[in-house]
Amino acid sequence: MPRLFLALAAALLCALTQAQAGIIVTVDKSTQRLTVAVDGANRFEWPVSTARWGYRTPNGSYRPQWLARKWFSTVYDGSPMPFSIFFNGGYAIHGSYEIRRLGSPASHGCIRLHPDNAAVLFDLVKDNVKETQIVVTGVSPAPEAGTRAQSKRGRGGFEDIFGGDANDELARKRWENRQ
Repeated sequence: MPRLFLALAAALLCALTQAQAGIIVTVDKSTQRLTVAVDGANRFEWPVSTARWGYRTPNGSYRPQWLARKWFSTVYDGSPMPFSIFFNGGYAIHGSYEIRRLGSPASHGCIRLHPDNAAVLFDLVKDNVKETQIVVTGVSPAPEAGTRAQSKRGRGGFEDIFGGDANDELARKRWENRQ
């Protein structure tokens, strides 16, 4: 009987531990890296782009507020934001086709990921929203001397992949059909 009691107690303890475990998404602005820990073990680490000079990505600990597999910015010319995980109001972790800038500050405040990595993160979080925590730390690196601020309508990324900007109906259809 004592063995049965110990076995049941151990099973209950394991179940409680698993119920408390979750997903921690840590963004370090100093290194421009995002790390995903699942149940206490690091599973993924990817380069990101946080806010460029003149904008900010807020530090803090957050919970996902809502998710959108397909989203277009309502602030920046309808730019595509695939696999968006929104936190702290209008800030989001999302895919970006500006992949050549990943690893350095380049956004208006959101946290940009390669679209393939954003899809992995989105699928992981969508089934575990209540167990997910987003932690943003660090300080954005200062801009390099002699660098010009980009215009609000940069070229490349989306344009290179889909043959037009996000407001071009044909390019936008290509992106929507890719999903």
